[in-house]
Amino acid sequence: MWFLFAILTWLSWGAANLFYKKGSDTNDKNSHIKITIMVGLVMGIHATIYMFVKGLEFHPQDMLTYLPVSTLYIVSMVFGYIGLRYLELSIAAPVQNASGAVTTILLYMFFPQEVSWIHFAGIIAITAGVIWIAVIEKQQDDALLRSQKVKIERKYQFGFFAMLFPILYALIDGVGTFADGIYLDELTIMTEDAALLAYEYTFFIVAVVCFIYLRFYKKVKFNVFKERDRTYAAVLETIGQFFYVYAISAYAFISAPIISSYCIFSIILSRIFLKEKLTKKQYFVIAIIMLGIVILGLADEL
Repeated sequence: MWFLFAILTWLSWGAANLFYKKGSDTNDKNSHIKITIMVGLVMGIHATIYMFVKGLEFHPQDMLTYLPVSTLYIVSMVFGYIGLRYLELSIAAPVQNASGAVTTILLYMFFPQEVSWIHFAGIIAITAGVIWIAVIEKQQDDALLRSQKVKIERKYQFGFFAMLFPILYALIDGVGTFADGIYLDELTIMTEDAALLAYEYTFFIVAVVCFIYLRFYKKVKFNVFKERDRTYAAVLETIGQFFYVYAISAYAFISAPIISSYCIFSIILSRIFLKEKLTKKQYFVIAIIMLGIVILGLADEL
């Protein structure tokens, strides 16, 4: 079931990325705060419903136990939201998704795995594909801007300032997923349900603090019922988080690189909704990544 959970996470977060970008406004310096509020709100609602439906007991102590992991995830996501204000989704998403490689390396270093060359082939195919697709997308974006004679400040296109945010996301999220692998898979410090509730309620508290800061300190009007794109992103993020916990708890070492390639689904969706066509190179790279995913899914059966 771990493979199914990983794919469902892949689909959910890939779709969420599209709405994250739509909900990111370059001209709104509070855009990342608004997205954080919506994600935390939806996660808080989901945690409450899930707890009552399954008849679970929530222990506040779990939030403290899981706080190191929650903090890494939430901080990385905020950096990701900020980065989307300055970079195209096609550039930001692949860079962010390098987090899967960070997680895999850390897990292999600290918790040596019994893996075959087939596993490594799949991981290499996915990681190389994510990097390659980022290069292709960057080249296409530059060509489009040149054809339209559009001049954009470097820091908003591909400068160090802009790239810093997705890089920070990749590093911090990679360490967060590594920590999750320890908590849920390697050492089994917590159950999946306890970790899910702890994370979502922690994110909800962060959302409440952000709302108070935005509404009463900065005096910015914010109506949660008018945040359509950000709500869609939050719902898809929460759905992905639900399946992610179970995928990581079952097989963190292999689930991480699969999930990290969800940017491919984001790119496919952006092409569908923006009516743009994929090039032969893009189809080829997507095929490589999908092959890597299939290899990892079937590796234990071969």
